[in-house]
Amino acid sequence: MDFAYDARTEELREKLLAFMDEHVHPAETVAEEQRALLASPWDTPPVVEELKAEAKRQGLWNLFLPDAEYGAGLTNLQYAPLAEITGRSPQLAPTALNCAAPDTGNMELLAQFGDEAQKKQWLEPLLSGEIRSAFAMTEPEVASSDATNIETRIRRDGDDYVVDGRKWYISGAMNPDCRIFIVMGKTDPDGPDLRRQQSMILVPRDTPGVEVRRAMRVYGYEDHYHGGHAEVIFDGVRVPAANIVGEEGGGFAIAQARLGPGRIHHCMRLIGMAERAVELMCRRAVSRTAFGKTLAQQGVVQNWIADARVTIEQLRLLVLKTAWLMDTVGNRGAHTEIQAIKIATPRAVVDIIDKAVQAHGAGGVSQDTPLAELWAAARTLKLADGPDEVHQRSLARRELKKYL
Repeated sequence: MDFAYDARTEELREKLLAFMDEHVHPAETVAEEQRALLASPWDTPPVVEELKAEAKRQGLWNLFLPDAEYGAGLTNLQYAPLAEITGRSPQLAPTALNCAAPDTGNMELLAQFGDEAQKKQWLEPLLSGEIRSAFAMTEPEVASSDATNIETRIRRDGDDYVVDGRKWYISGAMNPDCRIFIVMGKTDPDGPDLRRQQSMILVPRDTPGVEVRRAMRVYGYEDHYHGGHAEVIFDGVRVPAANIVGEEGGGFAIAQARLGPGRIHHCMRLIGMAERAVELMCRRAVSRTAFGKTLAQQGVVQNWIADARVTIEQLRLLVLKTAWLMDTVGNRGAHTEIQAIKIATPRAVVDIIDKAVQAHGAGGVSQDTPLAELWAAARTLKLADGPDEVHQRSLARRELKKYL
């Protein structure tokens, strides 16, 4: 078995590591200082636009998209170690490289299922970083972990569709550059096939009847860099019938195609977050003294560090295996592994970050380190893209099927 990265991956890793050290990490403090001076907390700090321009200049742009016509043409296996590096600064690095959710999933969706007009109007400006987007699926009134529950209605009316519904935790919707929503709702709510009731439709943000009602916080954080998470009301929103993505009734299948790569991208970045936490924990351990010894000399802290290293190495191998399977046998063939990493990675990374917080004492829960915000992001990923329990249920069924 060959665990080495290929030549192109190594070249991009070196460039990206240098970009992180020279541009991204120094910009973290600058971005926060600039945000405090902005007219709106949802406006983009100028340093972020500088990072995007530099990333474009260095060819570190749209690395996530395997379609060479639109993106870098990297395989999942090639992209995995790059996404891990961006996870070390999850607020800045993915955005700087135009590799941030939800835009990544929306671009993949449009590239795969959009028609030529939809690609021209929405995919091209997303690829160039001129606009942002949002994916409107989750609803407050139903268990959205089961997508067949969705109640938003997409009703055909002549040459138009009319959209009515209430969504929340719609990532990216607070960003003033968010110009387009991809909305999932039911076009055939009484249809016999639960997985053919839903469709996806493109709704421009400025369409009458679209109301971005409020920002939803995540453990008290508003996640400004990703454009926040909003509650959005669609009240009699009328759009042309040509705005349907793919075919009517294809929304469930499109959602599954979109979520597969999204899940592995999250897990890749989580490993980078864990590496950042371990680095901070080790620096703290060698510099802080308690009860006459440095923390690095305390057995319990040594155990935390050792366990974290073992866990990260295990997770990385599982994620790389999953990426390889997605490249070789497709998302369906890698279904078990995609679910396995989605279960294992957030759970383990939350624990690693938590130990780093503990090592920092009160400072660990403060704004003076990135640890508290990293913890909130990692903990949220036990829910996002399907809660752990849904993946466990599906994975267990697949295992049990062998014995039935």
